Amino acid sequence: MVFLGFMQFSVLSLCFIVLTTFPYQASSRVSFGGNQNGVNPHLDDGICASAVIVHGYKCQELQVTTKDGYILSLQRIPEGRLEGRNDVSRKQPVILQHGVLVDGMTWLMNPPEQDLPLILADHGFDVWIANTRGTRHSRRHVSLDPSNPAFWNWSWDELVIYDLPAVFDYVFSQTGQKINYVGHSLGTLIALASFSEGKLINQLKSAALLSPIAYLSHMNTALGVIAAKSFIGEITTLFGLAEFNPKGLPVDAFLKSLCADPRIDCYDLMTALTGKNCCLNSSTVERFLMNEPQSTSTKNMVHLAQIVRHGVLAKFNYVSPDYNIMHYGEIFPPIYNLSNIPHDLPLFISYGGQDALSDVRDVENLLDRLKFHGVDKRSIQFVKDYAHADYIMGFNAKDIVYNSVLSFFNQVL
Repeated sequence: MVFLGFMQFSVLSLCFIVLTTFPYQASSRVSFGGNQNGVNPHLDDGICASAVIVHGYKCQELQVTTKDGYILSLQRIPEGRLEGRNDVSRKQPVILQHGVLVDGMTWLMNPPEQDLPLILADHGFDVWIANTRGTRHSRRHVSLDPSNPAFWNWSWDELVIYDLPAVFDYVFSQTGQKINYVGHSLGTLIALASFSEGKLINQLKSAALLSPIAYLSHMNTALGVIAAKSFIGEITTLFGLAEFNPKGLPVDAFLKSLCADPRIDCYDLMTALTGKNCCLNSSTVERFLMNEPQSTSTKNMVHLAQIVRHGVLAKFNYVSPDYNIMHYGEIFPPIYNLSNIPHDLPLFISYGGQDALSDVRDVENLLDRLKFHGVDKRSIQFVKDYAHADYIMGFNAKDIVYNSVLSFFNQVL
């Protein structure tokens, strides 16, 4: 019971912690913009129409089906705004993978000259934006409906096993070239787990990991601490919900209960959730609210919670030894051994000194697991003033981080 109680806290605390950011006022219902289903009507036509083509770029809306039947949305930006040519056969492909509770739109919140996908396109890369199962444009399956709990029976293990390989296979089949990868937050976790098991390696050229998540033992957010001490019993009703929808009433009620605590400043949840972001414009945050957050599975949130509790990176723990044996043939779930990542795989890792999610000590733990990585294959960047959201929405991220990503990719061409 103690174990389950901790997991119940962690599911909710991680929801708010990993969400990236959203402002909230304790006196009113959480408002994310859009209609009653959480969708902004202006974004219904897809990410290409709402955030790429409007800036003068070509963009294709594509679909990829995973081996377990999920139909994922994928956007391709084949060239820069000023190129005016259609031949992309020699362009290097880049896949961008977002974090949990957001979708591919999260890369496109700033003006075009500040958005990483468009910057990459302008610098001659063939850009592909992935969207995880369960997010707004990836809520389809060959036989299951999102109203069916079976649709949500997955954790980030399935993103490792099915989603990333499906996207990589498709991009590789279309381009015939090895792929560069950019992940943020959960997008780094599933990449590291994949690489550790030898997945994707034959199709991969290099990987840039921004605000990496692999270990969460030192995650230190105000919301997490308060929830752990005061509100375990308030969120037990969330179990039984297969879809974890941050816009739903159970989460809204829990937020209100947290905001009643004087130790939490609910007028600045950005800092309470992600650390003190240095470089976000209010217009960017407003745009973020029109699109995010997105749904994920409750099982996925529980799996993330298990990283916090156990301090190791392992497959989903079914708690019951019988269930673990059924799934893995072992009492305990297998561990993702990051030391198995090929030592000659070019890696770029950037982390921030103010990040309350990707805490410096946890990143140092990750780097220690990579200590045998080839010195000339590992590039590390530390940004003292950056927190979690700065990496995808910071107005100066182009100069501080993205230019370094470009240099890294160009060095491994």
